[in-house]
Amino acid sequence: MKLTLISHVLCPYVQRAVISLSEKNVPFERIDVDLGNKPAWFLSMSPLGKTPVLKVGEQPIFESAVICEYLEDTVGPALHPEDPLTRARHRAWIEFASATLANIWNFYMAKDEDAYSDAANALIQRFVQMEGVLQAGPYFDGKRFSLVDAAFAPVFRYFDVFDEVSGITFFANTPKVRAWRLALSKRPSVENAVSANYASMLRQFVMKQHSVLAQRFAVTA
Repeated sequence: MKLTLISHVLCPYVQRAVISLSEKNVPFERIDVDLGNKPAWFLSMSPLGKTPVLKVGEQPIFESAVICEYLEDTVGPALHPEDPLTRARHRAWIEFASATLANIWNFYMAKDEDAYSDAANALIQRFVQMEGVLQAGPYFDGKRFSLVDAAFAPVFRYFDVFDEVSGITFFANTPKVRAWRLALSKRPSVENAVSANYASMLRQFVMKQHSVLAQRFAVTA
């Protein structure tokens, strides 16, 4: 059946779905919506008003985790490990990636220096935690690309933009995470998950938030 991905240009959860579709070589149509002015047809498919939504024929599936699991059930190659316990562990770290995205939101929305510093330190601690579980690499599961990688690639992409002005070295003490971030950035499915002007759009979005990071971007604009 025809697959249509309803997306937003900056949504990290959309990127997860796009990466999964790309890794499985599944053709799909992508339609971007304005989440600041949600059309009625979109709200009829997305009860939570969020992206992504995968339209399978005429049936919509919402929530990125559910979309990725549906693709795992229906299309190869598998991006989850076969062993049930290992698969559960991977799902847990995908949830950890979602929590890290919440920390990123706190960081770029921080309105004063104390909140900015606290949010940065929370992110640094997240990456220290990841450092403790990574093995030989280049990916989370060694040489095998998995859905954990698809979940963390959008996390790391933020810092390609934030590193320009943040004044914080988030990965100074996490060499395994640095290597993982680099490996993911070179993966074609990750590279192509966003448009060519993603970085400029993210900067513009952050600059509208009247936050500490917005002020730092404004100085360099």
